[in-house]
Amino acid sequence: QLQLVESGGGLVQPGASLRLSCAASGFTVNYYAIGWFRQAPGKEREVVSCIMSRGGSTKYADSVKGRFTISADSAKNTVYLQMNSLKPEDTAVYYCAASQLNICMLSAVYNVWGQGTQVTVSS
Repeated sequence: QLQLVESGGGLVQPGASLRLSCAASGFTVNYYAIGWFRQAPGKEREVVSCIMSRGGSTKYADSVKGRFTISADSAKNTVYLQMNSLKPEDTAVYYCAASQLNICMLSAVYNVWGQGTQVTVSS
């Protein structure tokens, strides 16, 4: 059974950092494109970042470019999202997802999803 489990969310103040983890089981992340998405209340889900399979390129939404970094640890079969300089508008439920298609920033290609982790940025 293919499964993704996110962790690392929480309540932080503006300017703080968080690192989200996406642990995979039942498959090897190195052979999948892995994406991070977020959905804020009343808004549509949006792609935040993704990493192509086999240590390929990384991509970021303009809203997080320069602040967020996606990385993969094949030994731990885990993908991370390091989030720095957090802003209140980053508040959302963050999801990771996996796709066998090496197409990165399109949510429709992802067919394995985690349950999400809440990130709240507030003073």
